[in-house]
Amino acid sequence: MTEIMIALGWAGIYAPMALGAIASAIGCTIAGQAGIGALLDTESGYGRYIGISAFPSTFVIYGIVVMFTLNRPVTPENAAGLFSVGVLAGVAFLYCGVQQGRACASAINASKEKPEIFGLSLAPAAIVEGFGVFAFVFALVVSAGIAGGA
Repeated sequence: MTEIMIALGWAGIYAPMALGAIASAIGCTIAGQAGIGALLDTESGYGRYIGISAFPSTFVIYGIVVMFTLNRPVTPENAAGLFSVGVLAGVAFLYCGVQQGRACASAINASKEKPEIFGLSLAPAAIVEGFGVFAFVFALVVSAGIAGGA
């Protein structure tokens, strides 16, 4: 049982980075596909479409920071905390990254038809980013209370 707890603790340490990377990859792919489609449908403004498609890349950065914050020797006493914080933060990053990619794709599709709404169309993606930041801050604050931390 101790070995399983230790393994889960290590999984918790690396889960936010791995799930954040998956989130960023999926989100950027979704938004990037919309951006590429917009390049074919418009005569100018290409840079903003490509820029928007990179928005979901922040979730891997959040995951890396949480991973480093959780990184400590894993013991049976702290394994459950490491697993819980790491996996739940990672799942939050994953969901936010995918949904932000969808919001960015919608913004790209709307603004290619009506360029004057470009800035306003990014509001949903920014709101989703805020939820990811809440999960990020929560993970950082809670990780400080897990035994074995600095």
